[in-house]
Amino acid sequence: MRHGKKFNHLGRKAAHRKAMLANMACSLIQHKRIQTTVAKAKALRVYIEPLLTKSKNDTTHSRRTVFSYLKQKQAITELFGDVAAKIADRPGGYVRILKISNRLGDNAEMCFIELVDYNDDYTAEKPKRKKTRRRGGGKSANEGQKVEGASTEKVVSEEVVEATVEEARDIVEEQVEESPTIEAIEETAKEEVVEVTQEETIEATNEEVEQVQEEIAGSETETKKEGEVLVAEETPVEAEEVQEEVEAEVEEPVEITAAAPAEEVAEEAQQQEADNEEEEKNEEATDKSNEEEKKEE
Repeated sequence: MRHGKKFNHLGRKAAHRKAMLANMACSLIQHKRIQTTVAKAKALRVYIEPLLTKSKNDTTHSRRTVFSYLKQKQAITELFGDVAAKIADRPGGYVRILKISNRLGDNAEMCFIELVDYNDDYTAEKPKRKKTRRRGGGKSANEGQKVEGASTEKVVSEEVVEATVEEARDIVEEQVEESPTIEAIEETAKEEVVEVTQEETIEATNEEVEQVQEEIAGSETETKKEGEVLVAEETPVEAEEVQEEVEAEVEEPVEITAAAPAEEVAEEAQQQEADNEEEEKNEEATDKSNEEEKKEE
């Protein structure tokens, strides 16, 4: 009879059962979470937790002992490396079983089996609640409530004071960061001086350009005036010469009247040509000077 025999054979022979649990243990070590039936998960928990405890002592003997069960080098390196460091502070209970819906077909109970330290949803630190017990009559309860209220008020006041102090420190640090240093002031002063010098140089160059333009315009007007004066001086000299010729040749009035206008017309034509040539030369000279000034700028 099987009295007191609670060992679950899982419907397999001993060799088949050991091989299956070894493979499931290796996959759990590598993937940190697997899905299986509840019966297999409970058998795997009993199989793998002693091996996890053995992995905390990283020696050749413990590695060979665990390797005799798992028989996979990659699983051994992962177990004695990352997993052992993760479970170093845990004194047991390395595995968690989470039940899920039954399997379709045979309606078997299914679950997730996972390593506890690799699930951040459950291992995240949460604020612990204080356990309170009510003892005695209403007076003791009221007194306890008063003491708790006073303690909570003190805690709140301390938190408020710390928050205000931190805010004040932040404000002071911001003001110190925003306040201009001596180096920043010197840099701004240098930049202002450079800007002022640039503006002065630009104004000086503009003034020089205006002076040069005025000189050019004055020279052009002077050349025009000189040309007009020369023309005005030449015309009375020619008139005097004509009068002298008329007085000298009074006897031949017809020839003088005919010859004098012809000579005057020829001389006037020559003078106009000369004036035109001088004006063209002056214009060319002004154009050249303007081009040179533009190139210099």
